[in-house]
Amino acid sequence: MTKQINIYCENTGIRKAYPVGTTLKEIVDDQIKESGQLILGAMVNNSLRELCYAIYKPKTIRFIDYSHPDGKRMYERSLSMVLFKAVHELFPDNKLAIKHSVSKGLYCEIEDLELSAETHMQIVNDIRKRMAEIIAADITFVRDEIETSDALKLFEECGLDDKCKLLQTRVQLYTSVYKLDDVIDYFYGYLVSSTGYLSKFDLVNYYDGMLLMFPKINDIDEIEEIVLQPKLFEIYTEYKDWVEILGVPNVGRLNEVNLSGGIGELIKIAEALQEKKLAHIADIIGQKADKVKVILVSGPSSSGKTTFAKRLSIQLRVLGIKPILVSLDNYFVNRSETPKDENGEYDFESPHALDIRLFNDNMLDLMAGKSIKLPKFSFTDGSRFFDDTEIQLDYDNVIIVEGIHALNPEVSAFIPHENKFKVYVSALTQLSLDSHNRIPTTDNRLIRRMIRDSLYRGYSAYDTLKRWQSVRAGEEKHIFPFQEEADVMFNTALLFELGVLKNWVEPLLRDVQSNVPEYAEARRLLKLLSYFVPIIDLEIPPTSILREFLDGSSFDYS
Repeated sequence: MTKQINIYCENTGIRKAYPVGTTLKEIVDDQIKESGQLILGAMVNNSLRELCYAIYKPKTIRFIDYSHPDGKRMYERSLSMVLFKAVHELFPDNKLAIKHSVSKGLYCEIEDLELSAETHMQIVNDIRKRMAEIIAADITFVRDEIETSDALKLFEECGLDDKCKLLQTRVQLYTSVYKLDDVIDYFYGYLVSSTGYLSKFDLVNYYDGMLLMFPKINDIDEIEEIVLQPKLFEIYTEYKDWVEILGVPNVGRLNEVNLSGGIGELIKIAEALQEKKLAHIADIIGQKADKVKVILVSGPSSSGKTTFAKRLSIQLRVLGIKPILVSLDNYFVNRSETPKDENGEYDFESPHALDIRLFNDNMLDLMAGKSIKLPKFSFTDGSRFFDDTEIQLDYDNVIIVEGIHALNPEVSAFIPHENKFKVYVSALTQLSLDSHNRIPTTDNRLIRRMIRDSLYRGYSAYDTLKRWQSVRAGEEKHIFPFQEEADVMFNTALLFELGVLKNWVEPLLRDVQSNVPEYAEARRLLKLLSYFVPIIDLEIPPTSILREFLDGSSFDYS
């Protein structure tokens, strides 16, 4: 008689015995198939698994669909491999580069392909059509675990040199290789079972490349609508130029530079490029000094807003302008007046958690030459208070206001448009693992935040991970819709930073226990960081953006 094992499915609340070796797909067919839900993978004892995963011991299972962050990532990776196969078939002599997230999609280019307006549209249409054919054929994604030496030979034969560099510097005995018919690829996360799961997508012309579009997170039957973001795209293009200056397009190359002893020079150049951009922004403001009185600096969590504001202040002083720094955190309403979200929890991500009227009154009074008492906020007591801090503008002063809601028009509604200068900052990671594995900017910020939360707020990685989805929801609702309102954008990401942050965050992530749902996210981030050769932070200057999240900054953040 075949041995049976007990499986508990959290989705259905059913505990049932199955034969040893039963796959997750068989359990889906038994318990969930009739619901019509498109299951993409599962959390098995809080670890992400593909549906082909076979079970040999008692487990607790939570099946995930596209609405789950890991389900969405599986869908996006899988569709990226379908795109790779289509491009490889139609343009075997050209390489696909998956660049970055913008306008609700993934921006991709086919390298060294000459394009006119007419051919561009036809090429994108041909690729989209071929992708649809591959999806309709319902081809299985096959994952093989092979020796890394054999994987390197395969990738070298296919001309995937960037993957070879990555695996050579990672130093692992075995590597997982994905096959889709006659093409092979490598991804640092799982894919769905077969191409038939990926019927909802679009591919459209976008600048010199194309935009791969995915379903909406809350409705897999409806494709996201493109949101034009020309300023954000321009910043990515600028960062691409920086990457070319530094000669480090991917993690494999970064590791090579690090191992060869050249990381110190790379750090100096990367920091100098940021400083040059800061000086340029200061020059733009200086040209408008007769009008601009309030500089609004916004960006999502852990984007480096505070250090940016302090460094911009220094650059403005070089021009004879004397900034006064004000944090929007000072304008939080008392805890009893804080709005609540749909779950009845305090919604600190909402702009209405701020005293918008008092902020506008204070700014207008300062611009009129009046003196104001600057409010302060106690996060311990959840209440506003006033001390002896009093400020007044002189002819050579300007106010720099820093906060996540600074670009929301409602927050500065009463300040005349000509008196405002708006800056959006974020860590827009351009460095990729390789040409098909990008590093999400949200991962960069999450890692920064975990380190800062641990060092300065006494929070564990588990605490930060548990709250992160709420933070992200607030950003999507209250911050990202206003980023194109900016007069200028500034990218705080540094090419080398994940190699540095790795040393600080890995011990925190390893402390996340396997009995909590956040364990899967901790494992995913540890996997991402495993590709980086550690970088010592001795060469990083005390004014660096990174010092806001580590220690050793020469700025006061109290």
